[in-house]
Order: sequence, then C-alpha cells, then structure tokens
Amino acid sequence: MPNLKHTRKRIASVRSTQQITKAMKMVSAAKLRRAQEAAERARPYATRLGELLASVAAGADEGSHAFLQPGAARPAEVVVITSDRGLCGGYNTNLIKTAEVFLHSEQGRDATIVACGRRGYDYFRRHYPDRITGKHFNRPFDLALAREVAAEASRRFRDGEVGSVYVVSSKFRSAISQSPVLQPLLPVESAGATEGAADYVYEPEPAELLGSLLVRYVDTRIFQAFLEANASEHGARMTAMDSATRNASDMIGRLTLQMNRARQATITTELMEIVSGAEALKG
Repeated sequence: MPNLKHTRKRIASVRSTQQITKAMKMVSAAKLRRAQEAAERARPYATRLGELLASVAAGADEGSHAFLQPGAARPAEVVVITSDRGLCGGYNTNLIKTAEVFLHSEQGRDATIVACGRRGYDYFRRHYPDRITGKHFNRPFDLALAREVAAEASRRFRDGEVGSVYVVSSKFRSAISQSPVLQPLLPVESAGATEGAADYVYEPEPAELLGSLLVRYVDTRIFQAFLEANASEHGARMTAMDSATRNASDMIGRLTLQMNRARQATITTELMEIVSGAEALKG
C-alpha cells in the first residue's frame, strides 16, 4: 500500500489538475456562447443566399458558369476543418475518421487534402504526406481565412487540377452534441427555383450576376463551416473539461479514503507496538 506522503502528493497533484480543468471549462463556456450566437446568426444568411442563387441560376443559361458544371476527370479535394488545440474529447478524432472514410471511398480515391487546424494537419502529415496541398493553422477561423481557402479551392477546380471539392467539418447542434459532416462544395449543386417563388427582375443580367453570387456562395459555405467548427470545438472542450473535473473529484475522494486507511493502519501499528512494549516490560 502506498505510504501517506505519496498519497498526499497524488491528492495535491490531482487537485491542481482539477483547478486547471475547471478553469478551462469556464473559459470554453464563455467562448461557446459567443461562437454559438455567431454560428446561428450566419445560418439564415447562408440559407437565403442559396435560395437566391437557385433562383438566379434558373434564369441563366445552362453552362453559364464553370462552378455549376461537373469538374474535370481528376481526383477530388477535401477541406478538413479541425482545431489547433486538443483537450476537447473526441472532436478531432471524429472529424479525421470522417475524412478517412471519404479518402478510402471511390469518390475520394487519390483525393488531395487541405488541412485547416493543427490537429488535422499533424495527422495527415504522418499518414498522407503526399496528398496535402494546403495547410492553415495557428490562425483564427475568420472571414479572411475563409476567402483564402475558398479562392484557392475555386482556382484549382476552375483550372481542372481537381474534379470536385468537399468539406469535412462539424455541425453544431448543442453544447453536448456536435456531428461531423461531409458536404460537397464544388461543383455547386444549385436546384431550380422553387415553385411559386417570386419573379424577380435582376440588374445586371442573371448570367453576369450569377458569377458574383457563386463566388460569394463558396466563401459563405467555407465561412459557415468555420463558424460551426468554432462553436463545436468550444462545446466539445467544455463537455470534456466538465467530465475531467468530475473524474478528478472522484479520484480525490478515492485517494482520500486510501490515505485515511493508511493513516489508520499506521496508528494501529504504533499502538500495538506500544502495548507490546509495555507488556514486555511487565514481564
């Protein structure tokens, strides 16, 4: 059985770890609220932009833009959005697994990878070093980065370097629920205008307006994925740190019980030695 000094050191160490996990939980909880509000505010804009794009595409000529046409007979490209830091449970692991399922599928055969986030980049650098064509980490997932990623992916698709572009990111549902999703980005899947929709008059012409809308639509899709990923990361980290804090409390309780037993055993042994010595003196 460990001695009292060793047990006390373990209790102090676990208590220090508990303070760290509790602080990280509180920080993530504060950041989560802002990230969740940003993700939820962006959803209606992305939805309306998609509806507007569908309406404009229905009024334009078929094949009026390269983003609406099937890509060249080339491998796909997948943009994987993970976090830069760990300590967020299975958040990054689930995203990487989703990406790997795609890479092993028929659509993802020989696909190239754009890694957004240090955790994903470190993994793919070890397992798929020849497939990485872009990396972005230690930078905030803001609109500037979204435009940079979208511009590079659009250029490669337009130039025929890749046949299609997919995005692997996390869909934020709640603080305890985040789902990894694989979504097609290019070519843009633009359904026809919905029946009964208003007949708009466009200025300039639909074909010219379509090009501007498609660029903005791709930027918005990447930015929306960044916002969802940011909220998902903080939610996963808050949940993981809350679980770690509760586990630390349970461990402190077990170690305290173990320490009390060891101390009681020591006291009992000392009392027996005293009694045995007194009996020996009497004899």
